[in-house]
Amino acid sequence: MTIQELRLLALDKEAFTTIDAYLDFSLKFLSFLSDTNNIQAIIVSQNENNYQFFQYKKNATYNVTRPINSRLWLNLETFENNKRKFIALLGNIRAKKYDTVGYRTILNNTVYTIQQCIGCALDALPANKSNFARKITGDLFERFIKIILSIIGIDCTTGTVKIPVIVDNETLFDMSYQHDLIIKINNELKAIGSVKTSSKDRIDKIFLDKFLYSKLTETTIPHFAVFLNDVQRKAGRISGRYGINSTFKSGHFKAYTVKLNPLDGVYYCDIRPNMVTEDILKDHIKTLDHLLFKEIWEFL
Repeated sequence: MTIQELRLLALDKEAFTTIDAYLDFSLKFLSFLSDTNNIQAIIVSQNENNYQFFQYKKNATYNVTRPINSRLWLNLETFENNKRKFIALLGNIRAKKYDTVGYRTILNNTVYTIQQCIGCALDALPANKSNFARKITGDLFERFIKIILSIIGIDCTTGTVKIPVIVDNETLFDMSYQHDLIIKINNELKAIGSVKTSSKDRIDKIFLDKFLYSKLTETTIPHFAVFLNDVQRKAGRISGRYGINSTFKSGHFKAYTVKLNPLDGVYYCDIRPNMVTEDILKDHIKTLDHLLFKEIWEFL
């Protein structure tokens, strides 16, 4: 497929309704990348060398993609080899034989690669459609995580949660909150989740949502967040040189965790180095496998 065909396919949200659709698109995109004649260049990040960017040719106006973490990114051959293992894992994630470093790596890297294939394809759109591309990318990531949760056996939906506002034992009115993931058992709310491609400009609201929900309902329903990554492309002073910037607001996260309320889980596909070394961050932020293998079941 050409890059024009791939980006057109990525724009069709209705085409992504099953796990097979996500896998098939990724195979198409990785096949496209495997032919070096299809791209202008692979650019290595100047400040963190494990990140790279793909630059398209003239037929995509020489656009440069989002940063790709080469430690997580799977090439076509590896992706094809992992595909069946990934499907088998999702269908049996609570079986002890799958709880290994190898399978956890397959889970994290496959999810990361699939979502970044979609993002990279949409990066081939004209610059004046970049906001539209980000919206599509975010919507498809939210749906992707919801599909994964459904496959492993979690009853989850997207929608609104109504909160009764009670004064003197009388319900005055209801407030409605929109949430990415609403998890229930036998129609009883068990957890609320947020799914975003990055925490940039969103982390404040996620903490506040938990605070307000807990305050208004006088309950302790778990609130968790899933993020793809927190890096963005940074152009260098010299043309053609690129690096990355972190979009993670470390100070905000720590302040909200200590002074407002901690979230019950924060999970990344591409976790930043400081998230595994700094106090507070390392206790509250983990990779995606921790949610799916263990902690989502503890919420229930």
